[in-house]
Amino acid sequence: MMDPSRSTDPLSLWHRLADASVLLDGFHAFKHALRFAARVPVAVTTDRAATLALAGELAPDVRESLDALLTEVPEATYRALVPRPHPTGVAALAVRPSREAALETLRRIPRAAPVIVLDNPRNLGNAGAVIRLAAGFGVTGVVTTGTLDPWHPTVVRGGAGLHFATAVERLAVTELPPGPVFALDPEGDDIRGLKLPDDAVLAFGSERTGLSADLRARTDHLVSLPMRPQVSSYNLATSVAMTLYHWSMTGSAPV
Repeated sequence: MMDPSRSTDPLSLWHRLADASVLLDGFHAFKHALRFAARVPVAVTTDRAATLALAGELAPDVRESLDALLTEVPEATYRALVPRPHPTGVAALAVRPSREAALETLRRIPRAAPVIVLDNPRNLGNAGAVIRLAAGFGVTGVVTTGTLDPWHPTVVRGGAGLHFATAVERLAVTELPPGPVFALDPEGDDIRGLKLPDDAVLAFGSERTGLSADLRARTDHLVSLPMRPQVSSYNLATSVAMTLYHWSMTGSAPV
């Protein structure tokens, strides 16, 4: 979705907006953000023709929007704008959705899909991968507790721009959305014997320390994933994927 302010000089606009905007790093992040109605005031590429050709091949639905937004810049200019240049040579700035709108979505009852909670996560890439999974399964949103910023550029890059396809916010445990909390824990009931309700809050502990005491106290059901003895744990994104797949097979997943 285009922003009228794009008529301003693109580089000046970039420098003015960068600190308060979401960096869309690479063609796929930009493509996904456009598909889910992100407001994009400025976008640059090192090769406009190549980027539009890529859009024609992989994302014809957003090619027209890309054509209207993209400004070609020299390679050196592009590299000065982004901390980690992407192989596609594309970058854009988007307006972060309002916190109020995200909270309204997360708190709405009844809801047709769960909310994912990452309890005090540490790895930015893992958080991005979870948001990408959440978007793919059509969940209501992803909440993080603790200090990790779920809108950090590395998280957005890992999520391939799909933050705009679901509600993403950081909350305290006391602020979690309503709904029964199912928390993943090795001592919990085997998930294969359970049906996860559509209004569930699915909580996953830190990669290193597991569930916090506060989250554990808020939990209604402890749930475990099948795992071979002597295997200590799954990757966070893998655990989320397994849980969402189980929900999709037993609930009313919209995909």
